[in-house]
Amino acid sequence: MPDLVIEIRVRPNASHNKVGGTAGDPPRLVVVVQAPAVDGKANAAVIKELATAFGLRARDFTIVHGELSRDKRLTISNSSVQIASRYNELLNGQLNLFT
Repeated sequence: MPDLVIEIRVRPNASHNKVGGTAGDPPRLVVVVQAPAVDGKANAAVIKELATAFGLRARDFTIVHGELSRDKRLTISNSSVQIASRYNELLNGQLNLFT
């Protein structure tokens, strides 16, 4: 399967890390991280949380749009049907992961 493109909304400076739910129109997967949005710390935390949520390596994720924005577009390398299904579960709030 080709790379999967996902849209996310980042909420930095949170009290805990969480992946799940939606925000905005069109709906974007919400990724909440404790890291501040300074010097790429939030981006690194987002990729780490997404890797945990999807059961992949951090290097499988690439930010392709929105490096300095709360709304981001990422690609997931070598994704599978299971990864696409997991994305839909997280997006629809059927699966919330706390770390």
